[in-house]
Amino acid sequence: MTKTILITGAGSGIGRAVARHFLAQGWQVGLAGRRAEALQETAGEAPGALILPMDVGDAAQVEAGFDRAMAEWGRLDALFNNAGMGLPGRMIDEIAVDDWLALSQVNITGMFLCARAAFARMRRQSPQGGRIINNGSISATAPRWGSIPYTMSKHAVTGLTKGLSLDGRAYNIACGQIDIGNAATDMAAAQAKGVPQADGHIAVEPLMDVTQVADAVWHMAGLPLETNVQFMTIMATKMPFVGRG
Repeated sequence: MTKTILITGAGSGIGRAVARHFLAQGWQVGLAGRRAEALQETAGEAPGALILPMDVGDAAQVEAGFDRAMAEWGRLDALFNNAGMGLPGRMIDEIAVDDWLALSQVNITGMFLCARAAFARMRRQSPQGGRIINNGSISATAPRWGSIPYTMSKHAVTGLTKGLSLDGRAYNIACGQIDIGNAATDMAAAQAKGVPQADGHIAVEPLMDVTQVADAVWHMAGLPLETNVQFMTIMATKMPFVGRG
């Protein structure tokens, strides 16, 4: 039976790379994101693509998108809970409250709503179960300079992952988290030009090919439900992360 996965934030960056990898592997893939044209660009001519325009921070849109996927497939095997955003680096007292609220609506509320929708369907389908993979960040372990809103949100994702892992046991729902450092996407473009380090100096940081992230997510998703990658960190080998401070 063909496997199914819904991927949020599939219109660009990591989400696009992961979606294309799963499509190439023959999965049925739901591409979720705000911009239908970007999702279509990700899908190309792939026969297994299902375009699901949605704002992950809007509960009604999330439920409608997951309902459409279930109507099309009859089953949801996996969710890559990926959609997220960042803010320019600055001190906490220089961050506009509206910017914080916008970020938390995507990175926290959006993650919660999509996990909630996936969990409900996996719990009630037959056979029961499925897998949720949350996109965390190395910021869930060690912050960057000026990244308090993003770092807070990614620590929240780790709490979500642990909670889902515990609550999902009774329903054969596995949950893991992939923490990604310096994948070559538009969001990480600044790192190739130089970004602030913990001691205040500016340094160029190495990047890794985003297809390596896609392959890692595919590995996690393809495991039998009796096996789980609880946390995976994938990063450019020489980036300043271990011993960052």
